[in-house]
Amino acid sequence: MRGIKKAFGAQVALAGVSLKLAAGEVHALVGENGAGKSTLMKILSGAYQPDSGEMWVDGKPYAPANPSEARRRGVGMIYQELSIAPHLSIAENIFLGIEPRNGLLIDHAKMRAEANKTLASLGHGNIDVNEPAGELSVSQQQIVEIARALSMGCKIIVFDEPTSSLAQADVERLFDLIDTLAKRGLSIIYISHFLEEVRRLTTRLTILRDGASVAVHETKSIDDAKIVAEMVGREVKDLYPRSQRTIGPVLLEATIPGSGKLTLRRGEVVGLCGLVGAGRTEFLRAIFGLDTIDGKNVLVNGTQKTSDPRSNWQAHLGFVSENRKEEGLALDLSIGDNVCLPALSKLGNGGFISPSQRSLHTARWISDFGIRCQGPDQPIGNLSGGNQQKAAIARLLEADCDILLLDEPTRGIDIAAKAKIYEVINRLVTDPKNPKAVLMVSSYLPELLGVCDRIATVCRGELSEAVPVSETNSEKLMRAATGN
Repeated sequence: MRGIKKAFGAQVALAGVSLKLAAGEVHALVGENGAGKSTLMKILSGAYQPDSGEMWVDGKPYAPANPSEARRRGVGMIYQELSIAPHLSIAENIFLGIEPRNGLLIDHAKMRAEANKTLASLGHGNIDVNEPAGELSVSQQQIVEIARALSMGCKIIVFDEPTSSLAQADVERLFDLIDTLAKRGLSIIYISHFLEEVRRLTTRLTILRDGASVAVHETKSIDDAKIVAEMVGREVKDLYPRSQRTIGPVLLEATIPGSGKLTLRRGEVVGLCGLVGAGRTEFLRAIFGLDTIDGKNVLVNGTQKTSDPRSNWQAHLGFVSENRKEEGLALDLSIGDNVCLPALSKLGNGGFISPSQRSLHTARWISDFGIRCQGPDQPIGNLSGGNQQKAAIARLLEADCDILLLDEPTRGIDIAAKAKIYEVINRLVTDPKNPKAVLMVSSYLPELLGVCDRIATVCRGELSEAVPVSETNSEKLMRAATGN
């Protein structure tokens, strides 16, 4: 790809990007949200048409009019949000649009045989191709999409954040599969916000910033700090800042029957680690009153709380869901409406809301958190994931929350946005006037070890005692999470 440009109205998404991919190479594409990664890959996969620039595949000019033509030319894309037809069988999904035929009729026997053959070549011959695809796990659906790309003869496969919804064991199996595909001579473009994944899989990486390709590096020749600096255009001194913390009195004490007991003190960050489905999210939801559990006991500042989220907001206890698009934000409303929603009484009297006060309050958080936007009135659904997440956390502070329950606060956002959220968390718990307390769930162990003061593990619904970060490491946490 050479000199690729793309604009949406006055907004320039790509300003002349170039990318070179070799046969059998796993090549990373990294950059902040909004840097142009997805736009570039949608042009490569035929979903968008470039305004200018040239592309070649196997030395031949390449300009697909749509994704179907791109796949016929050997380019397939595995999106973060999988595109499985759940009501169709696995075989029908693999050969969707390219069904083998016997005259005018679909040759179902041949389709099943070829589907079995393709899945076996991927090490998944145990999958029953007659089953509805919707009954598969997320990781198995991903295998079906890869099988579909191979069945179409794709020699270039783009993976866009493929591990965001996978458990650790499934992640390792996917990595082994990508290694196998590369050894067969397929070329892989890998998009990820996790730099350790980039190091594990890739030989080279291209860095995008503000719609331009700013650098290409051999992966082994550049450190993480340099990658982040080139992504954001400035040096990031410490990804996990940790100022001197003064641990204060207990703010939250939660006992959940069948899970365990946890305490959270003013001025500290406590992390919850565990495998996907272990019960971490359920623990936070029970504390906040989103899930009803008989016999639970939640004390905030020594006062027992009911299972009512409204009373928890009033007790300065706030929650940020892991599912920000469906549970965390009202995407059709403005940034200002979302940020100020739990604290409307600040914006006027007698039930009337002052738009100017709403804008004033929101502008403070936009500036303080570095939210990239056009202003308080912009629909929050138009922001990148990282900026949406900053606004979701700002809402808790606008509501004067002393206790922040954060469920996967950095999932699906770029490394620069993560660094900003880590900075915000550190600043909140070290505020000399009113230090906050943070309880956070994360599937990313380096994040927990870098941000938290203590970490508790949830295994099969049971909560362990929280241990100081200085007394644990990734290996110990993983053993506890798997029950070993």
